Amino acid sequence: MTATGHRPWRGILVATALPLNDDLSVNYDKYAEHCAWLVENGCDGVVPNGSLGEYQVLTPEERARVVDTAVAAIGGARVMPGVAAYGSAESRRWAERARDAGCASVMLLPPNAYRADERSVLAHYAEVAEAGVPVVAYNNPIDTKVDLVPELLAKLHGEGYIHAVKEFSGDVRRAYQLAELAPELDLLIGADDVLLELAIAGAKGWVAGYPNALPAASAELYHAAVDGDLATAKKLYEQLHPLLRWDSKVEFVQAIKLSMDLVGRHGGPVRPPRVPLLPEQESAVRTATENAVAAGLA
Repeated sequence: MTATGHRPWRGILVATALPLNDDLSVNYDKYAEHCAWLVENGCDGVVPNGSLGEYQVLTPEERARVVDTAVAAIGGARVMPGVAAYGSAESRRWAERARDAGCASVMLLPPNAYRADERSVLAHYAEVAEAGVPVVAYNNPIDTKVDLVPELLAKLHGEGYIHAVKEFSGDVRRAYQLAELAPELDLLIGADDVLLELAIAGAKGWVAGYPNALPAASAELYHAAVDGDLATAKKLYEQLHPLLRWDSKVEFVQAIKLSMDLVGRHGGPVRPPRVPLLPEQESAVRTATENAVAAGLA
């Protein structure tokens, strides 16, 4: 476990996949077990209701219960729920609920129902910051069409609205610019397949996808990378990259759940409008997972 003190978003926080039953209901017992297993295997905490957790297709009751389940399983200090919603008031309510459940931080996308301008983005983060729980911004311009560029992140941080950013743009050059503009803003690796590059660039944490299936090997990779042990990190990164790159693909939820199933965890199906992998996609994920298992990484 990484001692993070007042920065609970540091270290490896797994954006948890949500185990579903065959009838697509949430399997809360398996989810609790999954959160505990991740922490036992070298991860520091979890991010429920992130993109990987299919939060968009959960009912409000399910979404709330997912957070409560994670907190009961590993304690609220290391649970950072995603609080994204179409309206700022709704995001703020989710942040207040996370705070009241004992969570020490929350993760917030910019407004994502439309292409928001800078003023809207600032207003959105200002509103959610009022909940009084530290906010980690989530920059995912690929999916949301709103890009939290370094200048905007520096502004959000300068206003006290955010403490860290999960950076999913894939543009590793931004890490250096961000460090110049906002040295106190923690950069978190937001896409598995740029882990090594962002770790070298000074990342303080990883909001992670593939540790859902391979936590111990992923933790070893992360720690080697941030500690500057490049010989260890590069070898592991090369071995894991055929899987890590799925985190940046449209089918990332299906791929990670399949890998979970293959290593003996419970991933299960996905809710529509997501659909199962195509046979060639499934075959690629299966082969990459089996190779990782054969290499002793599971």
